[in-house]
Amino acid sequence: MDIKNIKGVIFDMDGVILDSMVIWNELAPRFLESKGVDPEADLMEVVFSMSMEQGVEYMKKRYGLKESTDELMQALQDFMRDFYYYEVEVKPGSKELMEALRNEGIRITAATSSPRNHVEHALERNGLLGYVEKLYTSGEVGSSKHSPEIYDLAAAYMGTRPEETLVFEDSLYALVTASTAGYHTAGVYDRLGEPDQEGLKAEAEVYITSPADFLRYLQ
Repeated sequence: MDIKNIKGVIFDMDGVILDSMVIWNELAPRFLESKGVDPEADLMEVVFSMSMEQGVEYMKKRYGLKESTDELMQALQDFMRDFYYYEVEVKPGSKELMEALRNEGIRITAATSSPRNHVEHALERNGLLGYVEKLYTSGEVGSSKHSPEIYDLAAAYMGTRPEETLVFEDSLYALVTASTAGYHTAGVYDRLGEPDQEGLKAEAEVYITSPADFLRYLQ
């Protein structure tokens, strides 16, 4: 990949820009335990690649939760809201990387599986919202990152072809989706994210341990 040929980037949020994977690792079990339900040991592995909507549907069916899907979604969103609004920090170097990309004339969009309002508040509180031209969410798009649709929409907004677009992801399945669709890829390490780091490293064109590491490619 020649960075000079890159005209746009698409950032995943959780585990790439936002240091937020801790809540995703604990959300589903904590939520079920609050309802007196004993969650399966591998629950987070099951729902890891799902959007929030898909995860709620799975838990509702698997554990026989009586609330409606809308009620469960609201309960989960209320639980997560305070974390994103008041606690989550950005990964070191995130602001510096976005600033450097903007200075190079490279456009910036985001593709996330998290709810829009949570991510936007987290970005705004940490001074990053102004760098992101447009944010796409799996829930609004209507498909998870097993499909390239969210990347295609972001690239179309920027007016960039896949071969001119770099996708930053910390999840192997999402990175494979982007790569298969013809996008350049950067795999990002997160201590609580993708368990198959060797697979992520092998699949990604560029592998970095933090957003700050990518700055060297812009020098």
